[in-house]
Amino acid sequence: MPADISQLSRSARAGYFCSNLVLRALIGLALIIPYRWRVPMMGWLVSRVLAPLAGGRKRIRNNLKLVMPELPKADVERLCREVPDNAGRALIELYSGRPFLERAYAAKVTGPGLAALEEARAEGRPVVFMTGHFGNYDAARAHMIHRGYEIGALYRRMANPYFNEHYVRALSAVGTPMFEQGRRGMIEMVRHLKGGGLIAIVGDLHSHGGVAIDFFGKPAVTSTVPAELALKHNAIMLPVYAIRQENGLDFEIVMHPPIPHTDAKTMTQDLNDGLEALVREHMGQWFWIHRRWKPWFDVGLETDRPD
Repeated sequence: MPADISQLSRSARAGYFCSNLVLRALIGLALIIPYRWRVPMMGWLVSRVLAPLAGGRKRIRNNLKLVMPELPKADVERLCREVPDNAGRALIELYSGRPFLERAYAAKVTGPGLAALEEARAEGRPVVFMTGHFGNYDAARAHMIHRGYEIGALYRRMANPYFNEHYVRALSAVGTPMFEQGRRGMIEMVRHLKGGGLIAIVGDLHSHGGVAIDFFGKPAVTSTVPAELALKHNAIMLPVYAIRQENGLDFEIVMHPPIPHTDAKTMTQDLNDGLEALVREHMGQWFWIHRRWKPWFDVGLETDRPD
């Protein structure tokens, strides 16, 4: 769990402080380089250096072995390079400010969700945007804000408190308000939604207290709170994703149709199904490094096992 600095042991503080220094140094050096070279350089660095050292490639292999055991070895190895490459690009894009935002603003928007969003705005109806760790989800948020939509975003505090401080500043530069996951942040977010506001939630992380929802044919513990909020406040639940384009720098914003109001579990399953279909089309753009299928009591599957 993310920890406050005052609650950490001296050794833990030292470890977090040193790792933050390394990351800040890498980010600072990358920002010196022109944007069109900076983004692929950071992707290469994370893919070829940091991911192998941090065990990221092992996590990718284990996740793929769990849900797609038939995938050819060559495809697995390719994804072990592509997935952290996309993650590295997304990280430095967030810290790049204006050059990234301009790419996000210029993105093409496709899908029936845009018409549904405009209709909701005309009616003053609240909206729950749902996205995932795919492509660069902040590109979608930035684009919608540029269109004039005030979108509040729910975020999860990073485990490293030193890194979290500047990471949240970078997120806030894309747009505000920001709501930290937790009791206070939830209260603020619900107040924003009840006033007819729009909120954005990344819904593809393992969630303590969540429900077993299938994802790639395996139970993945998923929060149904976004669907519950949509039902309670008559908000449309709108899946939105930013697909990285072939040049590695630009995006297409895909807006799926709103999730029909049924019950929270069914709606969350529909959300997972839509994301899964998109991931299958762009396997290297989803964050396969996450422990998405963690065990939770008798639910979920352990992926960090010996090969």
